[in-house]
Formats: sequence, structure tokens, C-alpha cells
Amino acid sequence: MRLPAVAADRYNGYMRSKWPIILALVLIVFAIYGQVRHHDFVDIDDRAYVVHNPHVHGGLTVKNVVWAFHGESIEQTGNWHPLTWLSLMTDAQVFGMNPTGFHLSNVVLHTITVLLLFAVLTELTDDRWKSAFVAAVFAAHPLHVESVAWISERKDVLSTMFGVLAIWGYVRYARRRERKWYFLSLCAFAASLLSKQMLVTLPFLLLLLDYWPLNRVKGSIL
Repeated sequence: MRLPAVAADRYNGYMRSKWPIILALVLIVFAIYGQVRHHDFVDIDDRAYVVHNPHVHGGLTVKNVVWAFHGESIEQTGNWHPLTWLSLMTDAQVFGMNPTGFHLSNVVLHTITVLLLFAVLTELTDDRWKSAFVAAVFAAHPLHVESVAWISERKDVLSTMFGVLAIWGYVRYARRRERKWYFLSLCAFAASLLSKQMLVTLPFLLLLLDYWPLNRVKGSIL
């Protein structure tokens, strides 16, 4: 009975040491992006995506869900990203046409991505402080401003969130050999592509992770 008790104590201590980091990462994101709650829709693309889109206005109805997956939706913006449409429809269902809700959804999605990245890096390196630093840089990097502060770029923050989730699931599968993690990675990868086709090269990234730092490739010298 001693080993489980020791293992439980170590796990609880590890989790207690991570909570301040998690809180700090959340505060960083909201300190930078919390101001978008005062922003309005912008003329570039927000009109086509939300303001002048009756399918988004109507919320999550069967007709609108079918439209999101149908090729007809491509005519709206030139992209096929059904999960992005469903996300925007959900915001319209909950917040109406108040831009604050749409903006804050982007902020929440970015926050989740930052925390997932911290989890992935900690899993890979077993160094929570270096992982926290990289996650903080990712959270605050100015290249993310367009994606997080622009409602039309919901597809970007949504796809990135699912992409990082796919990497986390794959790393857990590689380390624990439990099929549920592989299934999670596969589903998250599919969801990422259904949000935006940006991460179509993700399988190649996972092969690189197999080589290093997972060292799953025989003959790896790293």
C-alpha cells in the first residue's frame, strides 16, 4: 500500500505546482486580449461570415447544420469549414448578434490552446518551467493578434486548438500505449481539418515527433 500512497502524494504535489502556472497563462491571455470585448464587427469578412449571413443568424437548426456541411456553404466565403460555421452559429444562438460574445469565444479558444500546448510540452520534456515559458510566448506573441481579435479568423483559433489537442493525444498514446489516446488524436485531427485545412501536414509533424523526442524510430541517434 505504500507505493500507491507515495505515487498519489507525488501526483498531488505535481498538480499543485502546475496550478499557479496554469493561472498565470490564463491571466496573460486575458490581460492582452480581454479588451476585445469592447470591439465591434469589422467590415472585412465579418459581414460575410456573421453580420450578413442568415445561416449564422439562425443559430443551430437542422437546416443550418446541413448547410454548414454542404458544398453550398463554400459560396459564402470560398472555404469549406463546417465546424467553424457551427461554432459561429453557437455564438449567435447564445449571444445573439452581440459581437462581445463572438470575440470572447475566440479568446477562450486561444486560452485552451495555450494550456494544451503547455500540457504537450510538459509531457514531451518533463520540464514544466521551460514548457510554461514557451506557452507564455505563444500566448502573447503578436502574430496571434489577427486570429484572436478578428471574429472571421475563428477558423484559425479553432483549427489550432484541435491541432494541438491531436498532438497531445498522440504523445499520450506513444507514451502509454492506450488506444483511447490514439482515437482522441485522430478525432481531433479530423476536427482541425473541418475547422480549417491549415494543419493537413500534421501527420508529418507527428512522424518527426516519433523520431525525436519520442524516440520511437529504430536507429534514432537523438
